[in-house]
Amino acid sequence: MDERTALVTRRGENYGGRSRQERATDRRERILTSALHLFGTRAYDDVTVADVCADARVSKRYFYEHFTDRPDLVRALHREQNMWLLKGVAAAAPESPGSLDEMLRPSVRRLLEMLRANPERAQVIYINAPRMETRRRGVIREDAQFLAGLLRRVGGHPTDHLRSDRMLLALVSGLSEVIIDWLSRDMTEDPVVLADHLTDYCVAVLNSLT
Repeated sequence: MDERTALVTRRGENYGGRSRQERATDRRERILTSALHLFGTRAYDDVTVADVCADARVSKRYFYEHFTDRPDLVRALHREQNMWLLKGVAAAAPESPGSLDEMLRPSVRRLLEMLRANPERAQVIYINAPRMETRRRGVIREDAQFLAGLLRRVGGHPTDHLRSDRMLLALVSGLSEVIIDWLSRDMTEDPVVLADHLTDYCVAVLNSLT
């Protein structure tokens, strides 16, 4: 439970057979579900707090018990969706890969499969949330750290950590831009072909670190 939700559920009043905490958690989940659909199908500027509240069937009063404003909501939504994506990618990576290619190819394919099967999530992760530049930079750093963790499965450790960190940041930034271009064209290109191209790019960059 997030801190704001915990704050409004400390008093254990029951209503309709559910505790205050249960009702607050349900409202927050409804808000996030509505936000995923709205921000996943519209442009960022076309979605208001009022739109989210109407779709979630909650009052603005309850919205502001959980989120300070629209950007706060989108940050929370993006964090949740990005964690979902990274969890799926990590599950696709073999535990003991024999090479970078063996680890990256199934991981990248899984990433693109998840995005193609979930266009609303893809829109939130790569199109709407990155409108907030500070959040975008933070996510790139988080994803670079995630990639560094996957690379440890292949073995070996960088001797120049600063160079490695910067190369991983550049790598993740490049991947994101290509994926955004793919999404902007309605994901019409074969994801297997795109995954192969992105894997080749990743292997080329990462081999330069050794």
